[in-house]
Amino acid sequence: MTAAQAKGHHYDARLLFPTLFLVGIGIVMVYSASSALAMKKLGTDTFFLRRQAIYSAVGIVTLVACRHFPYQWFRYLTYPLLALALAALMAIPFSGLGYSAGGAARWLRFHGLTFQPVELVRFAVIVYLAYSLSKKGNGVERFTVGFLPHFIVFGVFAGLLLMQPDFGSVVILGALTWILLYAGGVRFSHLTAALLLMFPVMYMGMISAEYRFKRIVSFLRPWDYPADHGYQTIHSLMAFGTGGLWGTGIGRSYQKLFYLPEPHTDFIFSVIGEELGLFGVILILVLYVVILWRGLAIARNARDDFGALMALGLTAALGLQICVNTGVTLGLLPTKGLTLPFLSYGGSSLLFNMAAIGILMNIGGEG
Repeated sequence: MTAAQAKGHHYDARLLFPTLFLVGIGIVMVYSASSALAMKKLGTDTFFLRRQAIYSAVGIVTLVACRHFPYQWFRYLTYPLLALALAALMAIPFSGLGYSAGGAARWLRFHGLTFQPVELVRFAVIVYLAYSLSKKGNGVERFTVGFLPHFIVFGVFAGLLLMQPDFGSVVILGALTWILLYAGGVRFSHLTAALLLMFPVMYMGMISAEYRFKRIVSFLRPWDYPADHGYQTIHSLMAFGTGGLWGTGIGRSYQKLFYLPEPHTDFIFSVIGEELGLFGVILILVLYVVILWRGLAIARNARDDFGALMALGLTAALGLQICVNTGVTLGLLPTKGLTLPFLSYGGSSLLFNMAAIGILMNIGGEG
């Protein structure tokens, strides 16, 4: 076997080990964060643990499969993926399979299994933008070629996401689209103009719904709203404060005992801060930095524009999820329900993030 062939079959340790380490920590912390909740609601403290272990096993299989699936083949899957993502979003309000929680319909439920289409949407848009931008060459500098069609695709998905409503996912998808368009060579003047035009729309979107407006106000002054919109932020900060330097110990979180909402999903980082302390938080962040650094290196060294843009998009998507989730739990961003990659409970997020790591390895192995 030649050196090139060996490279094409290896597993990137700088991606694999941090990812598996985070998944392992996630299984432990999901059990710790959810045991009391599961016992109260379901009569068994291992319900979420068992499911997370299954999701993790399937995720590892997904990672291996994507590692050996040639990333160039995603070119041919671009429009089927877009169509599937569009159909999944439309199925939520129109198929009878939509599932609501917390006042928002963001899931599909079929035979007891739930799926969040926004994960597929994010992946499909990344593949589409990478394919479309890489084939246009210097034409991307033209408004009608490089900017308009991609903005229309974003607008369609954004409109469907706002119907759920999921304003936060629209912002994340918009940021991801902007990053890829900029990296793909779209004129900065077009992107800047679009951003300036979007600010009034975003502002109207925030103040048009009372709950969004209250989230912004309570984000700025959470201690003034301890019983409603500031409740999550206050108890999250209390968890970090209680954890101190070394933490209270695994399983000894106080805030997870029906104070923190969704302690095993959106606020698992708060439980980690309380039980593992500053040391545990720093360890988690270092592992994320290693993954993101390696993802950017793969994007920089990819052998073609499609691979480079796809690697950048997958890495940026991970980075945005990490920044938003940790920012919310630390009181640095307004509350937004978003899982923490590899750590939070949930199959959709874990499977797509594991797939992203496998694809990054494939791009890196081919570069």
